[in-house]
Order: sequence, then structure tokens, then C-alpha cells
Amino acid sequence: MLTKRIIPCLDVKDGRVVKGISFVQLRDAGDPVECARVYEEQGADELVFLDITASHEKRNIIIDIVERTAAEVSMPLTVGGGIRTLDDIKKLLHAGADKVSINTAAVEDPEFVKRASERFGSQCIVVAIDAMRRETQWNMADTGSMGESFKYYTPNQAALVPAWDVYTHGGRKNIGIDAILWAKKVEGLGAGEILLTSMDRDGTKEGYDLDLTCNISQAVSIPVIASGGAGELEHLYLAFTEGKADAVLAASIFHFGEFTIPQAKNFLKEQGVNVRME
Repeated sequence: MLTKRIIPCLDVKDGRVVKGISFVQLRDAGDPVECARVYEEQGADELVFLDITASHEKRNIIIDIVERTAAEVSMPLTVGGGIRTLDDIKKLLHAGADKVSINTAAVEDPEFVKRASERFGSQCIVVAIDAMRRETQWNMADTGSMGESFKYYTPNQAALVPAWDVYTHGGRKNIGIDAILWAKKVEGLGAGEILLTSMDRDGTKEGYDLDLTCNISQAVSIPVIASGGAGELEHLYLAFTEGKADAVLAASIFHFGEFTIPQAKNFLKEQGVNVRME
């Protein structure tokens, strides 16, 4: 059985780690290199580094911070934000990243995912999906007209099937694409992993959107990283058991000292979840 991964996330703006609620109300959470060093010492399985305003501000990726961060850690490092070309990916990998996370560029040009996976390998390509629950939902009996791809069940087998739209540009732009169908498409284009963030739950500490995570996890065969909403260690457990996630991403509960990586892993191990222990 594959081990479940615990992944801290460093959302970076203007060279500092920040954390907000639903992608806004940002507050400072420290220096990215120092944060990375701490998580390395605590035994995090991986680290995700996201330049959260690069695409919105239409500026280049921050190579220098990536280089300094990669120099301090040996755990796998995924970097995203402002990636537009194959050359951007090449520079990040050369700077020390193990994987890159693509969101806006993938939506604007889906074939970019295919070109990237063919050139660098699917193991390097993570497609980030920022999803927000749509007000309109469908009854089970009505999903047939939408196609077989819409026939997914919530963990509780509810009468209504929830739906989510994909957002880009740091959660600022609704693209009008169904998140489940988009996940299936990027898998077909060669994505090796999906970083799935619930915009509704991001920073709320109310728990992951288990409906969203479960639906996407069951729709694809590649690993899914659940993100957005972790506030208690129980939330991590539920993301694995009910959400069927392969990994969990968390920021606030780790950045501000509420829990440590060892505490999270010990809790999960006690609950029977297979995690890597130091």
C-alpha cells in the first residue's frame, strides 16, 4: 500500500509566505526559505511552493527564491505560479524543483500539458485545479443528459450531485469549466498528479470539501492532493478516508504552529493511515 503524504504549502507573494481566506485577506507567515527548512527538519514528505499572484500580475516565476529554497531541502519540491512556457519549466527544474504545478496556462492551452509531459515526463507535471462550488446542482436522475462523466456520487450518496467550476489567475477568474471533466481531460493529456484546491474552504479551517475531493479522486487514476480547509488533524484523516485523496496539502495549521508534521503523522498512524515515519 502506498503511503499517504503530508505536504505543507508555501503560498508566496512579494517574496514572503502568506496565508488568507478564500485566496484573499492575506497575512504574513514568514520567510519561504526558513519555512522550508523547518518543514524539512519536521519530516514533511514534500513541499509545494506557489507564487500566488504571478499569473494575475503577468510576471515571471521567481527563480531566485526557488533556488534558495531547493538548496535548503532534500524533500521533493513542487513549484507553481506564472508558468507559461516549456522554457519556464526547464528553468524551474534546473533551479531545483522536482515538479511544476500548472493552472492558468493549462486552461488557456490544454495541449501545453501534453507538450510538457512529453518533454519532461508526466511525473514532473502537476495540474492545479482551483474549484468553487457552483450554485446550480443536478439531481441524480437528471445527470444522464449531461453525459456519463457527470454520474458521480458524494461520499454520503446524497440525492443531489454537487458541481464545481474551475478558476484561474489565483482564484480571480471563473473559466466556466466543470472541475470533474477538467480533471479527466488533463489526466488524458499526460498530467501526473492533480493539486485540487477548494476555494470555498481555503483558509476557513472547516475541513476539506470531501464531496469535491471524492468526486475528483474517483474520476481519475492519477494521484490527487487535497487542499483547502484543514483546521484539525481529523480533517486530514477524513480527506484520506472519505475524500479518497492520495496526499493532503495544508498551510495555516502548520505555518502558525497549531500542529507540527510529526503530530499529524502520529495522529494518522494511530488512526490506521499508512504514513512515512522518520
